[in-house]
Amino acid sequence: MSLADPQTSPDDLIKDGSDAGFMDDVIAQSKIQPVIVDFWATWCGPCRTLTPALEKQVRAAAGAVKLVKIDVDKNPAYAGQLRVQSIPTVYAFVDGQPVDGFQGAVPESQIKAFIEKLSGGAGVNTDVEQLLALGEESLGLDDFGGAAQAFAHVLTMEPENQKAIAGMARVYLAGGDADQARQTIAMAPQDSTEPSVVTVRAQLALSSSAPTGETAALEAKVRADPSDHQARYDLALAQAAEGDLKGAATSLLDIVTADREWNDQAARKQLLVVFEAAGLSSDIAKDGRRRLSSILFS
Repeated sequence: MSLADPQTSPDDLIKDGSDAGFMDDVIAQSKIQPVIVDFWATWCGPCRTLTPALEKQVRAAAGAVKLVKIDVDKNPAYAGQLRVQSIPTVYAFVDGQPVDGFQGAVPESQIKAFIEKLSGGAGVNTDVEQLLALGEESLGLDDFGGAAQAFAHVLTMEPENQKAIAGMARVYLAGGDADQARQTIAMAPQDSTEPSVVTVRAQLALSSSAPTGETAALEAKVRADPSDHQARYDLALAQAAEGDLKGAATSLLDIVTADREWNDQAARKQLLVVFEAAGLSSDIAKDGRRRLSSILFS
């Protein structure tokens, strides 16, 4: 499954093989692309470790290789011809011939290297980065369907890819479905430091921190009494909830300028959430941090 071959689905990459289908599934297919054959059995303990790892790495290779799994108890013919004496045994076929292989439940890193060698180094990293970039570009163009398709594509190859998880959550957020965005971002580790995950979680926190539609009334309240820090703080929450992160940052910085210790430094603490929601490399965060530092150290 790659940008070069959009018709390939994850289900096409892995199949249960048989002696009857070996010529078609392995020999013929290996003349088109490398085919890995996993000889296993239901009673084999190491097979239960190796096979899922093989499947994961084959999916991650994004169509560069295929995997055929053969139960040797039900299909002993080709296992015998290939002198399979213990299982799991893995063979790689190219152009109809076995070209490489290994035995036993090897580490996942070795499986990945095995596949990269077999595929000439082609595979997931390039495809994943291209798809993530496509998703970001689609989001920037408000093409939410295209963005969702790109991020979902990545997740079929790398279900734990945090950038793709965050991307899908952002698609839901952009569509106004905060509940689905929360469920999606929950797929990422709770202690994740991936910037895109941190950003989405901050955006969700801000979106639920104040009701929308109250900015006009709060702006009028602040104009009537510029020293009303609570009103200005509430205004910042409303601005953030409506997506005006620049306005929220300005309101909070105004409070810090007037009284940095107000309400146990509530404005400064909320500023950090706004910076995370905007993205720590965004102009809002960089300009805001610069101004905050100037206030705190002046």
